[in-house]
Amino acid sequence: MSRRLLAALAALGLAFPALAQPPAKKAPAPAVPPAPAAPAAPENGNVDLAYGAFQRGFFLTALSEAEKRAKQNDPAAMTLLGELYANGLGVGRDDAKAVAWYKLAADHGDRNAMFALAIFAFEGRGGARDPDAAVKYLSDAARLGLPAAEYDLGLLYLDGQQFPQDYKRAAELLRQAAAAGNAQAQYALGTLYKEGNGVPKDMHEAMQLMGLASVAGDVDAMVEYAIAQFNGTGVAKDEAAAAQLFLKAAHLGSPAAQNRLSRILMAGRGLPADPAAAIMWHIVAKAGGASDPDLDVFQSQQTPDVRAKAEQEARKWLSTAAPDPRS
Repeated sequence: MSRRLLAALAALGLAFPALAQPPAKKAPAPAVPPAPAAPAAPENGNVDLAYGAFQRGFFLTALSEAEKRAKQNDPAAMTLLGELYANGLGVGRDDAKAVAWYKLAADHGDRNAMFALAIFAFEGRGGARDPDAAVKYLSDAARLGLPAAEYDLGLLYLDGQQFPQDYKRAAELLRQAAAAGNAQAQYALGTLYKEGNGVPKDMHEAMQLMGLASVAGDVDAMVEYAIAQFNGTGVAKDEAAAAQLFLKAAHLGSPAAQNRLSRILMAGRGLPADPAAAIMWHIVAKAGGASDPDLDVFQSQQTPDVRAKAEQEARKWLSTAAPDPRS
């Protein structure tokens, strides 16, 4: 199993609803990620005014409009009220009120509220930590087709703590989420196909999924797909295209991509050879934890001018680059 999936399992890897910011790839164990900073988009038009106000940062307006709709038993409005209280937006943060609104919305069949209650139960927000209740809410949300819940439930079946470990069931859930466009699920299901866990080993299918996740902006998937593309494994061999994908992932902060890009620039395969750029990316990759003895030797063999140029560019990059969002 990939390091990323192991890291996700160690922290339960729970995703956020549709319009929340993407979760960290390597969440700090053992806590579950906090409640989402933005609610999922409403699944009916009744709460458009409240949701639109929320998206523009007009939280008091969102609160007022959502309260009006909630009085008419609108579950999306109830969920939005839960989000406002959960995150202290326009009101003081109040987990008890957030849970009350989420439960009311869940009772009216809102899957996003069920998902939020699962997060709260895993974290112990608004009450004692209750993994069993969390799993129930997560299962209910997944049954109603929420991709984030399907993804998280799939991870729990991989983990084998809340349920007996079941790779086949995990793959089914991940497939549903992947088909709905969930990039994390596409990556995870691609990993299962690559390793032959719960599904037949199939590098072509694995890379199809990695390609989809890559296009959606999943950095780890970019690296996996670029490696396969460079080697011609499960996808047509194209060193130039792979180099461009490594370059993109390197700029997004992936030490693995930075290391691969450095090797490409050292060898001149897929991109013209460029010793200074190769060393620059090697230094950056090492700063991110991706050491490479062969590149250390290559660096030592270059002229002082080349090394000085590379070190200057690496310092500049490291001083301005955002930290790896997965760390």
